[in-house]
Amino acid sequence: MLRAGCRPVLFLRNNLLAAYSRCGDMRHARLLFDGMPSRDAVSWNTLIAGYSSQGSARLALGAFQDARRDGTVAVDRFTYATVLATCGGSRDCRSGRAAHGLAVVSGLARTAFVTNSVIDMYAKCGMIDEVRLVFDRAQERDEVSWNLLLSAYVRMGWPEVAVNVLVWMHRSGVKLDAFALGGILKACSELEDSEDVRMMLHGCVVKVALDLDVFVGCAMVDIYAKNGGLEEAIKVFDRIPGQNVVIYNAMIAGFARLGNEPCPETRIEAVRLYANLLQKRIRPSKFTFKSVLEVCNLTNAVRCGRQIHAHVILSGFEDDEFIGNALINLYAKAQLVDDSLRCFHRTPKQEIFTWTSMITAFVQDGHSVKALDLFRELLYLEKEPDQFTMSGVMNACAALSVPITCEQIHCYAVKSGFDQFTLCGNSQIEMYRCTGDLKAAKKTFEKISCLDTFSWSQMVLSYAVHGHEREALLLFKKMFDCGVIVNKFAFLAVLIACSHQGLVDEGFRHYESMVSDYGFVPDVKHIACMVDLLGHVGKVSDAEDFIMRSGLENNAVLWHALLRACRIHGDKNRGVKIGEKLMTLEPYAASSYVMLYNLYMDAGKISLAMRTRGQMRERGITKEAGISWAEFGGSIHHFVDGDNSCSQKSETFTRLEELLVRVKQKTENGGMNVWELGFQARKIGENSISKHGELLAVALGLSTSPNTAPVRVMKNQNMSSESHETLKLLSEGENREIMIRDPARFHHFSQGSCSCRDYW
Repeated sequence: MLRAGCRPVLFLRNNLLAAYSRCGDMRHARLLFDGMPSRDAVSWNTLIAGYSSQGSARLALGAFQDARRDGTVAVDRFTYATVLATCGGSRDCRSGRAAHGLAVVSGLARTAFVTNSVIDMYAKCGMIDEVRLVFDRAQERDEVSWNLLLSAYVRMGWPEVAVNVLVWMHRSGVKLDAFALGGILKACSELEDSEDVRMMLHGCVVKVALDLDVFVGCAMVDIYAKNGGLEEAIKVFDRIPGQNVVIYNAMIAGFARLGNEPCPETRIEAVRLYANLLQKRIRPSKFTFKSVLEVCNLTNAVRCGRQIHAHVILSGFEDDEFIGNALINLYAKAQLVDDSLRCFHRTPKQEIFTWTSMITAFVQDGHSVKALDLFRELLYLEKEPDQFTMSGVMNACAALSVPITCEQIHCYAVKSGFDQFTLCGNSQIEMYRCTGDLKAAKKTFEKISCLDTFSWSQMVLSYAVHGHEREALLLFKKMFDCGVIVNKFAFLAVLIACSHQGLVDEGFRHYESMVSDYGFVPDVKHIACMVDLLGHVGKVSDAEDFIMRSGLENNAVLWHALLRACRIHGDKNRGVKIGEKLMTLEPYAASSYVMLYNLYMDAGKISLAMRTRGQMRERGITKEAGISWAEFGGSIHHFVDGDNSCSQKSETFTRLEELLVRVKQKTENGGMNVWELGFQARKIGENSISKHGELLAVALGLSTSPNTAPVRVMKNQNMSSESHETLKLLSEGENREIMIRDPARFHHFSQGSCSCRDYW
């Protein structure tokens, strides 16, 4: 036009201005606007709307002020509507109030058009009182006014008030349209125990002939699916003609929200819906993929999830944060942490929940060190963690059981204000429980301002595993007195307390109460506690009968618990039978072969023991190395059973030998005969002591840590009776508190005794 020498009229210039604005090129739009010989209200409105659409609220309000200063042009209702929309979008309630006042002064606020803009602005700013005041004083109202009032209450999360507004609309003769009904249905989908409201709204939808509308139908599917009305949701879905991706998304998301009750066959219907969507050549959206991947995660359908992952890549949604998060969780649940990590690296990682999911995936798969490394990377990139991130990091510290790192994470949580969240407090109790610091766990419990069921349960469990069974039972009773809702985890904690204390009658009373009074179905952990309880008091035969009646007689965990009782109480014949059964249940588990070998040797069946070792060698099964670790001087020290390769091992062995000799001298001088319970250092030799890495770790701790500090050591295998008796001597001879955590329990050694009492 410029090259042709055309001099466009104002109408054409306004169209050019609108074209630049809609394309987002506000620099050229402003140059064109400044070069216009004359302007009208449309010119100013177009410029203000262009700035507003680009999120430049400051420039839009500046243009509005310039328009008012321009005496040749009078701003109109469209100008005020645009400015009010800008203020609402930017949540600038102060400028919005000023624009409202100017509209009132100009007399334009009397029209329904400007009134609706004012209502919308106040609603977006969250000023619900002003919304109602403007609506009540409005001189003109139309259907949009009512819908905006309705959506304002929906936006505020007040569905009950929104329903009353809907009734008021109907009684006032206002026609109910798809916008009003769709909004109220969306709001009421979050209401619990609102079946009457749902049925009433469904009736309204049918009466106004909107039951076949896609928008309203989608809301109906959503409200039924969110509240467990799956059959009704399917009926509504099947009746809607011209189904699009939105209605499919609502239906698939409904299956994903069903909670933990439905069987996998019910959930898998979501995958069939997804296949049906593809058959109809409907292009899935990112919301489709997110929901169907959640269903695959809930049903453990990893193979199906991989296929959908391929569709995600083909559709170009792999870099979506929500889809990436769903893929990370899918692979993490299947213990495919490498696949989770690949998905993590392919996402932009802008949202904190992506980092949280990856940290949680590492923790669940036993890679706690990697979880802490990822958390350090998160902080290095100056990203802000949330309470869920901190909970995952505390769980990683709990798995590692490294006291100094736990204290550092605790300090960071306090400094950042995360200690105020109950979720972080619960994880902190678990963290200190796993490191053996019962005092810190109790202090954390007392500081939680809003205790929930898991807070109480974690503290009960902390008392139980650290040898304070009576305190655990008293706290569990206090839960009832305080009216706290008891869950399965709380019962598990109290059953562990009864098991450690050997309280058979009380343990069975709580077990029967859990089943009969609360309707909980015992899982393998509850049953294992009862087996352990019976085994603790020597009722091995009753424990075996209990396993056979449980319906989980093919679960190896239960037989391992019974086998431990057989070895402690010397029931060799029963132990051999259980060991042979474990061989059939876990044919590729090294622990089963090792146990059976030891059982045969204890029973004097040397030929069978050699045969078991030969089978283990033929099948290429190697025994897992026993590893002990502890944190001293800010570093984590590892000791592998039977490994003499490290130069530090020789030094540590020398320290342990010196400690044992010193203990022997003290006991002899004191006239005590406790030395006969252990083994003499000079007779054992380095090769035998090196088989017990926990002893070397304790020796290093006793030599390097302050005399008042307890020595805490973790071990990945159960401690032997030799080590147990030796540690009792060391705790008495050195007058130090020693804590050992193995897979079976915590062992607190102090003054020659252990918290596990007579269980050994």
